[in-house]
Amino acid sequence: MTRKHPTSSVFVFRRIGHAWQLGLIQHPRLGRMMIPGGHVEQEESQGEAALREVAEETGLAVELVSPPAAPMPGCYQRQRVAQPWWIVEYQVPPDNHLGADHVHTDHLYVALADGAEPVGEPAHPFGWYDPADLPGLHMFEDARVLALALLSGLSLLDGDAGDATPARLAAALLTHLDG
Repeated sequence: MTRKHPTSSVFVFRRIGHAWQLGLIQHPRLGRMMIPGGHVEQEESQGEAALREVAEETGLAVELVSPPAAPMPGCYQRQRVAQPWWIVEYQVPPDNHLGADHVHTDHLYVALADGAEPVGEPAHPFGWYDPADLPGLHMFEDARVLALALLSGLSLLDGDAGDATPARLAAALLTHLDG
C-alpha cells in the first residue's frame, strides 16, 4: 500500500519594472533549486501550509493568487479555502516525514510577493530568477516547465502600467494557459 502525504508548493513571483522574476530556494537535502513548499501539518489547510512554507523557507510575505473558481451562492456562509492551481502526485524517496518511498499529493499555488526583500530570516538560500535563468538551473524539469509557462503568461501584463493585482494576474495566467 502506497502512503500519500499532502504537500503544498508555491510559485512565488515579483515584478521589477515590467519584468517578472520567480523566487527559488536551494533545497538543502536535494541540492536543487526548487519552489518553496513542504508537508501540510494536521492543523492547517493546504493554502495555510503554502503561506507558512513560503514564510519559513524564504522569509517572504506573499499573497496567494487564486485560480478562477465556480461562484458560491450568496447565502452560503462557510469560509472558502484557498484553491491551488493544480494538484499533482510525485513518487518521492524517504524524507524526514516517512522513512520509505511514498507519494506527495502536491497542491501547487501561485503567489505574488508583497515585497522583494524578506520580512523574516529565510531557512534556505533564496534568490530571484529571470525567465532566461531557468534553463541553466539545476531543478526538476516539471517545475521548470510550469514556471516558464507561468512567466510567459505574466509577461502579458508587461505593457500594462496598472497594479499587478492577484485578480489581474489570475486572468492573465488563465488566458495564457488556456490558449
